[in-house]
Amino acid sequence: MIKLSRLLALALCAGLLALSLSPLLPSSRAQNAAFDVKANYVKSEHQIQMRDGKKLFTVVYAPKDATQKYPFLIQRTPYGAGPYGPDAYRGAIGPSAAYMPEGYIFVYQDVRGTFMSEGEFEDVRPHLSKKKAKTDIDEASDTYDTVDWLVKNIPNNNGRAGFYGISYPGFYATMAILADHPAIKAVSPQAPVTDVWLGDDDHHNGAFFQFESFDFIMFFGLPRPAPTPNQFKNFNLGVPDGYEFFLNHGTLAKLKAQYLKDQNKYWNDVFSHPNYDGFWQARTPLPHLKNVKPAVMTVGGWFDAEDLYGPLHVYAAIEKNNPGAQNTLVMGPWSHGGWGRGPGDALGSIRFEAKTGEWFRAHELKFFNANLKDKGQPEQADVWAFRTGANEWKSFKQWPPAEAQIQALYFQANGKLAFTAPAETKEAFDEYQSDPQRPVPYTATVSNTRNAGYMIEDQRFTANRPDVLVYQTEALTTDLTLAGPLTADLFVSTTGTDADFIVKVIDVYPDDAPNNSPLGSQVKMGGFQMLVRAEVMRGKYRNSFSKPEPFVAGKPAEVKFNTQDVHHTFKAGHRLMVQVQSSWFPLVDRNPQKFVDIYRATEADFQQATHRLYRYGKLSSQLKVGVLK
Repeated sequence: MIKLSRLLALALCAGLLALSLSPLLPSSRAQNAAFDVKANYVKSEHQIQMRDGKKLFTVVYAPKDATQKYPFLIQRTPYGAGPYGPDAYRGAIGPSAAYMPEGYIFVYQDVRGTFMSEGEFEDVRPHLSKKKAKTDIDEASDTYDTVDWLVKNIPNNNGRAGFYGISYPGFYATMAILADHPAIKAVSPQAPVTDVWLGDDDHHNGAFFQFESFDFIMFFGLPRPAPTPNQFKNFNLGVPDGYEFFLNHGTLAKLKAQYLKDQNKYWNDVFSHPNYDGFWQARTPLPHLKNVKPAVMTVGGWFDAEDLYGPLHVYAAIEKNNPGAQNTLVMGPWSHGGWGRGPGDALGSIRFEAKTGEWFRAHELKFFNANLKDKGQPEQADVWAFRTGANEWKSFKQWPPAEAQIQALYFQANGKLAFTAPAETKEAFDEYQSDPQRPVPYTATVSNTRNAGYMIEDQRFTANRPDVLVYQTEALTTDLTLAGPLTADLFVSTTGTDADFIVKVIDVYPDDAPNNSPLGSQVKMGGFQMLVRAEVMRGKYRNSFSKPEPFVAGKPAEVKFNTQDVHHTFKAGHRLMVQVQSSWFPLVDRNPQKFVDIYRATEADFQQATHRLYRYGKLSSQLKVGVLK
């Protein structure tokens, strides 16, 4: 069976679980227990016809009180709009418990080709910026047709509609921005899937996130010949340790042959399009986010293992292309979807000293009430970003903050890290041997599902490996706050012709740090190496994501890449550490360290290689950071 955490994440995206399964706040728990959905809402099920004749299954929960008119709050999802049947009600409706007594017409829809909807499903379906015929469809047209039908056919609506969704439903919320229906007034894409090759879910900078992708596709991606209320299939790795499973199965080609058997179209597409070609470029909505009319509040988590890239880039695209648009970004200290449940005052071993989940849910309700009901004022801040380390919310006029000063942290001799350039003028480097048969693990946890907690995990389990380079500052004498993107600018060489480079930015606690972990006394915070950010770059894409190039063995080359954004304070007494390595397994597939199509690589292609990181003169490897004073 897929682990409960995985099911919970998917169910929260789809709204399938009653909120009683989530760790609610005491007030919300009491409110949910007292609020009877069936007593206050009427459920109806509809097959709404799209412009090409296909019908999409749609569930409507309308307030029984017909003395006023209500806005629609809509979620389009590939995870199921159920429970199915006119008398089968959800235990809770809406983004959180607060919405039920507030009064909305809640709508859930199976997207095209999933569960009870007709048509053919396509993963992250491309947006058609120019329709060629009246029957051409995309997710924006399906959204438009749905809203148009709802406004005309559901009684007691006020003519306004809002959209929300987390993860894949977040992608469909983004597409609602592009629908251009006059009734759509507010949209909240939350952890939206946005570019599944550059930075979300399946790939990061060309490196294949095999654990996440394999686990999800085996659960989600089997063909659905006809509409059904039971679409998903469970899958078991068969062993307790994912590291062991993927290492023993060897190549991606073997994995595909044994388990996928060419039955999954998306998996086949991944193998057929190893580079960032037109197939992938067509699947991001970012170039189309122009002439945005609805108010938008994009939401993400600093410790989201799946979709950190999406919210930052959706916000940025709207901000760049739509001056004057109501465009808000909220980034909190959350894992994937963590803002929708629980107090949000801790994650794993780390305390945040603030109930960030409560704070967000209040702002989310304010956003929809203001734009859909004219109740209260619209959001005033452009950006709300929680500052981890300092544990406080900060507001900004833009993201990244304009006041952040770009500085370089240089790798130095003897594992030092400093804001001054290295003194060496002659060749200076550190090197390590990378062995694909003994890859560096991404987590110390033994699990047969991808461990979301790796995003803040103590990194001491890798710090002493010979295939991991470690650099750190002296103990800080004052607080150091980093905000915005971190850019790794590495000068490297390899004895092979390809290589991955993983850069990890870490907050090292002082040895006398108090043991105040929410997990209790079993976690010692003294010397704790908290992962703040990590990212991978597949080296052959260093010059172009579309046209890979081999390394010339032994010749220095620049590998520069964005490790994604942070908003974190390294407190006085702490150290800032950077670890550099060339495998991150089995989160990321193994690089053979030979310039080949990795999806079709054989066991014979995998080879050991020695990598050098240069730190002198014009070859001074560094990490560029935005520093807030």
